[in-house]
Amino acid sequence: MRQILPPAWKQKIRNFFLDLDARIDSTLFSSGKGLRELYERYSTFMDRFYVGRWKRWVFIEPMSEAATIGLGGLILMLALAVPAFRETADDDWLKKSDLAVSFLDRYGNPIGSRGIKHNDSIPLEDFPDNLIKATLATEDRRFYDHFGIDIAGTARALVTNAQAGGVRQGGSSISQQLAKNLFLNNERTIERKVKEAFLAIWLETRLTKNEILKLYLDRAYMGGGTFGVDGAAHFYFNKSARDVTLAESAMLAGLFKAPTKYAPHINLPAARARANVVLDNLVDAGFMTEGQVFGARRNPAIAVDRRDENSPNYYLDYAFDEMRKLVDTFPKSYTERVFVVRTAIDMTVQRAAEEAVENQLRQFGRDYHATQASVVVSDLDGGVRAMVGGRDYGSSQFNRATDAYRQPGSSFKPYVYTTALLNGYKPSSIVVDGPVCIGNWCPQNYGHSYSGSVTLTQAITRSINVVPVKLSIALGGKSPNPAKAGRAKITEVARKFGLTAPLPDTPSMPIGSDEVTVLEHAVAYATFPNKGKSAKPHAVLEVRTGTGDLVWRFDRDGKKPVQAIPASVAADMAEMMSHVVTEGTARRAALDGIPAAGKTGTTNAYRDAWFVGYTGNFSCAVWYGNDDYSPTNRMTGGSLPAQTWHDIMVVAHQGVEVKEIPGVGMGPKLPPPALPGSVAANGAARVLETKAGPPPVLTRRGADILVRVERLLDEAGKTAGKTSSIDPKQSGKPVTSGALAFPENYVAAAGDAPAPAQRKN
Repeated sequence: MRQILPPAWKQKIRNFFLDLDARIDSTLFSSGKGLRELYERYSTFMDRFYVGRWKRWVFIEPMSEAATIGLGGLILMLALAVPAFRETADDDWLKKSDLAVSFLDRYGNPIGSRGIKHNDSIPLEDFPDNLIKATLATEDRRFYDHFGIDIAGTARALVTNAQAGGVRQGGSSISQQLAKNLFLNNERTIERKVKEAFLAIWLETRLTKNEILKLYLDRAYMGGGTFGVDGAAHFYFNKSARDVTLAESAMLAGLFKAPTKYAPHINLPAARARANVVLDNLVDAGFMTEGQVFGARRNPAIAVDRRDENSPNYYLDYAFDEMRKLVDTFPKSYTERVFVVRTAIDMTVQRAAEEAVENQLRQFGRDYHATQASVVVSDLDGGVRAMVGGRDYGSSQFNRATDAYRQPGSSFKPYVYTTALLNGYKPSSIVVDGPVCIGNWCPQNYGHSYSGSVTLTQAITRSINVVPVKLSIALGGKSPNPAKAGRAKITEVARKFGLTAPLPDTPSMPIGSDEVTVLEHAVAYATFPNKGKSAKPHAVLEVRTGTGDLVWRFDRDGKKPVQAIPASVAADMAEMMSHVVTEGTARRAALDGIPAAGKTGTTNAYRDAWFVGYTGNFSCAVWYGNDDYSPTNRMTGGSLPAQTWHDIMVVAHQGVEVKEIPGVGMGPKLPPPALPGSVAANGAARVLETKAGPPPVLTRRGADILVRVERLLDEAGKTAGKTSSIDPKQSGKPVTSGALAFPENYVAAAGDAPAPAQRKN
């Protein structure tokens, strides 16, 4: 480089860098000098405002600290407010909860409604003055004085609750409660309360006080499936909210706190007690005098008796949830919020399902120690014809058909056998029923015995546990972990059937240890009679606006069934499962002249009892058990579940063209019932088919009761001057004739299990 550049250029470059260095040094020196002079001038100027001694510590320092803390608080509040304000991102926030749906059955008959309807049909000024005062006195006395958060009311509630050692008084204002209803849920978390506070202030800046109060009166849940005071007034008192009396207003205002607990159609004494508290609040708040509320105390409100009304509430809740998801798929430009929906429900089948469940639980629930049940009946295309989510909707709105995950037991095995048929097995394939272990887990058959070589048809008919486990291992092939690989194949097939439950990979999964819902289980079984096509469960068939315009129709816009398994495999499985009904563990489910197939299921300690079956027309799943997972008294899937399924299917097929099941045909016709003591053609005594009864065990208490009744009858006979037909010396034995004879179904229940019983079913 030195040889390339001329000597003169070298000197110029050296001088350039020297000049640049000098300029930088001069600039830095001048800047520093200027800054020092500027700081000195600023200090001289600020010295004029210097405050010393006590004035500094009394005024200046606190103000400085307050400014610092306030700035930090503002930053923190902004960080907390951002998640809350994201809830308001939807431009349609005022209407997003505003959905009113009237439901019809599959034939167009009204069956109920869900949701709320926000309009000006009842302006705020038309609500009775006593209703407004009762609401404000109970929910937010300082509503018109605060900015969305009642600081004094919140502090008072904290003190009251601290003194009581529990939650005795709520501190949320009406604005906060409306914010929760519009944007949030009911979870009790600090995050929700923070969001609620910010959203309440946000609402106060967007709406007037009267608009907030009107929305609150229209949007609050009031129990009985109603929203808003007007809907509640119609439901509880058969009148408009315009016409409610003071006593009725007090009862309505008392519902805001706990609508399910204080609903008068469920617990009228509690509702009246709560209404009396509201009347006390009116007097304490100074809105009314004791003389004005005296008449309402002496003459409390009388609610309409709704106990005999049998609306399909579990079904309506399910259909409304489906409708809300469906509306979210509509274009954003679509603003209609009032709909009329035709559903797949058949009220005849629905009533039959409810009555069958109630009858079985009333007769045998106590004996079996079973308190709850759930039923789903569906078409082969997934349309839900009937749904029972529990025994009593009034006491519990939890839907056990859609939201409860329970172990299916042996009713899960058809998915295992289907996977086997898809991988080269046949119904006649032989598998050895013998000991097998996966790690430390060794499944056992019911009775702790083995049957040796059995076909797949025999294994599913007798509900053998070992065979599905061996199949899961064999399906894994030559993989490093064949059992795990086999279970992965089973899970994949179950997904094709439509099961969306988690189905965790456990060694006991092939015999039903993973949890499923009754709804998905029922519709998944419809794949077998539907020639291998799986369908999605649905309640909505048709959606129209309030004016009658068609918006959505399932056969046009809904999800079509998809081919999950080959039709030949579905037919083979149907043939195998038909033996469970005709000669296996579900003989109580057999239908005369109607082909049927299915599978029973019973879990460990008899906690869950299932029967899931199908005909050529319908699929149906029945579950019995307890909400607290406590064991039943040896209830099996072949007892109450199978009998309930039978009773429902008999009604469901009335007036319906019976279809055959592919692979089964029309099935065998049941022999006519024989009279007691009659003899069959082969000389053997015929056994009369019996319905489900209590467990085949006579408890000590039951025997004592029978003995006591016997003695009473004996004494009554002697008093009448008649000789007892029962030998007093034999009074310690249960009576077996006359009025005290055991019910026939009670005695026959002992012979329910199939001959070589292999599993609890």
